[in-house]
Amino acid sequence: MVPASRPARGAELELTIDSMAYGGAGVARLDGYVVFVQGGLPGDRVRAQVGKSKRAYAEARATEILEPGPDRIAPLADHPGAPWQVLRYERQLEVKQAQVTEALTRLGGFDGVAVAPIVPASQTWRYRNKLEYSFGSDAGGRLICGFHAPGRWDEIVEVRDCLLASDAANAARERVVDWCRAQGLVPYDRATGTGMLRNLVVREGRRTGQLQVRLVTGAPATFDGAALAQAAACDGVLWTRSSSPGETTAGGETKLISGADYLDEEIGGIRVRISPEAFFQTNTEMAEQLYGIAIDRAQLSGFERVYDLYCGIGTIGLLMAPRAAELWGLEVVPAAVADAIANASLNEIDRVNFFAGDVRLALRELVSRAGRPDVLVIDPPRAGLSQKVVRRIIEAAPRRIVYVSCNPTTLAPNAAQMVEAGYTLGAVQPVDMFPQTPHIECVAVLDRAR
Repeated sequence: MVPASRPARGAELELTIDSMAYGGAGVARLDGYVVFVQGGLPGDRVRAQVGKSKRAYAEARATEILEPGPDRIAPLADHPGAPWQVLRYERQLEVKQAQVTEALTRLGGFDGVAVAPIVPASQTWRYRNKLEYSFGSDAGGRLICGFHAPGRWDEIVEVRDCLLASDAANAARERVVDWCRAQGLVPYDRATGTGMLRNLVVREGRRTGQLQVRLVTGAPATFDGAALAQAAACDGVLWTRSSSPGETTAGGETKLISGADYLDEEIGGIRVRISPEAFFQTNTEMAEQLYGIAIDRAQLSGFERVYDLYCGIGTIGLLMAPRAAELWGLEVVPAAVADAIANASLNEIDRVNFFAGDVRLALRELVSRAGRPDVLVIDPPRAGLSQKVVRRIIEAAPRRIVYVSCNPTTLAPNAAQMVEAGYTLGAVQPVDMFPQTPHIECVAVLDRAR
């Protein structure tokens, strides 16, 4: 039966936002029927237009703030990458804390699980060490560089001073964009698949001061690489040619134009080298705190065999290795594994072994080769762990599991599956890695019943 209050697609509604859903949408109700409102904050009275209308809920976008809620503040910048900048930072932390608890309760079935007070960010602006920008044109045909407008694949919002980037990273972006304009280079047309300039990736070593830029173009394309390198004035300049129809900076053919094809960073007392497409937490300062919590919760005594699954370039594992007897890392991306091996050598850390492989398929072989782990660390993608991967982890029978999560809605069901197999979930520690956004990181520990 269709609810009587279910609105039609395109309908305009006046709504009061009650709370926030995970992902950042405001939650309003029409006689019990739920409407998720992008751009709505708790306490707001808004006018919203319905985009999707389903039997159980609708999705809408706020078109006008009729009465602002008590926690709404003026934005600092027109920045699609900072959707929560209109919410007081203290309130951002409260909402994230509540959302972790709600996910564990509603999706994991946990009753009364302890959620420690969220660790606030050390910087609420200019904290990112990597940003991916897109090229486009303004109404006058002028080349611009910025971010996609919310909900739009074909509209780019120009960014002049990105408040998530440092002054140095902003200056590097502007040097490249100015050069592209001077050369008369045109943006990629996402509708026709023609044109040249697609994306610009700017990466910074927050502790080393190194800067790297990577220009992503369509294929084929050509330009004066030496002139670009001179204009960019960075430690590394790279060029990626991509024929992918998707809006992604991954893949394609990458060529080094000048400088180094890696970026150096320091974290937790070690130095790591990061390949152009390798994953590294985009908030260096808070990643150090996140990893410190994971190391503390692992409670290593120096005699443990540690597995680091989804190890990436090896950061967590290398920080843990001096406290363990041996460490084994597993990662599906071969380039990241090469980085991990190089980083172990760079820091003269021994008793570490890194391998390329899909956790779902390779974990059994690793256990057969290395022996069962005492402590297993996992830092999976946002989608979390598949049920099969969880089963493989349970088969490996680690005494302790340290789960570093970037998504509490996938952490919760994964943890529930582990608890069903005999593990106990301890206190969960949220960490605010991404101020002004709805993203949440957590560290959870699960101990096997002895």
